[in-house]
Parts: sequence; structure tokens; C-alpha cells
Amino acid sequence: MDIKEIIENFEFLEDWDDRYKYLIELGSMLDALPEEDQTRENKVQGCVSQVWVTSTKSEGSDPVLTFKGESDAHIVRGLIAIAFAVFSNKHASEILACDEKLVFEKIGLSEHITPQRSNGLRSLVTRIKADAQAAA
Repeated sequence: MDIKEIIENFEFLEDWDDRYKYLIELGSMLDALPEEDQTRENKVQGCVSQVWVTSTKSEGSDPVLTFKGESDAHIVRGLIAIAFAVFSNKHASEILACDEKLVFEKIGLSEHITPQRSNGLRSLVTRIKADAQAAA
């Protein structure tokens, strides 16, 4: 799903209970990450929930990265889906240049998720950007 569409849907939903339901719905749309990819190396450190992320890259000097992920928590899966809408299928240079905080502010995530989830989201973004930096 496109991040612009996600932002528009969040703006349409006035009540945060409905937004949380939508967040869970986004998470349910993620492709399952195979169990063999749920390894120690793919685990995102700094998340209270279990979170695993893998990336693949295209060839070239500025490869396109595609991410897959999994979590044992429904809301966290939704946060992963939002992060992937921002970063997945983008060139490494685009990922590194992106100011995700502006996107998350438009959605209102910072005020409405717990500090632990905020820390986990930051850890997820750090992992995504580290993969992009390694690919660049």
C-alpha cells in the first residue's frame, strides 16, 4: 500500500480506536515472513515485541531495497507495514534521505503509541537505514 493512501486513510478516521483498528488491518496485509527467516540475525534489537526484518536488493550502484518483516504483536505489525510503505521498493539513496519523522507526524503516531512502541519503531527505521547504507 502507498504511504500517501495510508496517510489519507488516517486523516479520514477521526477516532484513535478506529485508527488502531486500521493499523492492525495494515499489519494483517503483510506477507508472512517464513520461519526460517525469523533468526537472531534478522531480529530487530530495541523492540519489546519480537520483530524480524529481511531485505533484498537489486543490482547497481543505487540498488532498490525490498523489505519483509514479522512481529508477534498486531499493532507492531501495523507499524512495520507503515515503515515498509515508506521505505520498501525504494532506492538506497531515497531511503537514506527520507525524513520518516515527518511522515509519522502526519499520521500522528508519536502522540498515540506507547514509548516502548516508539522506541521499537525507531529501532526498525535504524535497521532499515543500516541495510540501505550497506547496500549503497
